[in-house]
Amino acid sequence: MKTSSNRRAFTLIELIAVIVVLAILAGVAIPRYFDYTDRARTSAVLGTVGNVRTGIANFFANSSIAGTPAFPTLIQLTTTGTVMQDALPRNPFNNLNNVRAASSVEAAARTVSGTEGWAYWFDNAASPPAATFYCNSSNTSTASNGSGGTLTANNL
Repeated sequence: MKTSSNRRAFTLIELIAVIVVLAILAGVAIPRYFDYTDRARTSAVLGTVGNVRTGIANFFANSSIAGTPAFPTLIQLTTTGTVMQDALPRNPFNNLNNVRAASSVEAAARTVSGTEGWAYWFDNAASPPAATFYCNSSNTSTASNGSGGTLTANNL
């Protein structure tokens, strides 16, 4: 008694065609997702810097209304509930959330030094008073500099 069995399977050509299609899709899609971490870091820094600068501006506006326009001191900036309602988040480029006092020269050049996450400079004796808050990291971000290149984190 002869039994015939019709077994169906994929041919080698079909398997190769599927592998080629998957390889092409992977070659196109994977590079788009490699910089997600860098873009997330850049967005986190932009968000933090924007929020802190807004808090500093609100402090200045409130002090102006009170009669003496002044930016917060470093102690006031880092004391939760004075300028910011929550503690400063960690800098995603170096994972630190402490703030260093920058000099006026460092603030103008946005110099990165030390092992702090953020840098802050203020001069309430100037006319008008001035302040600068920036990321204390020279890592490359994904933010465009307008000339086809990218900005470093301290220039965001």
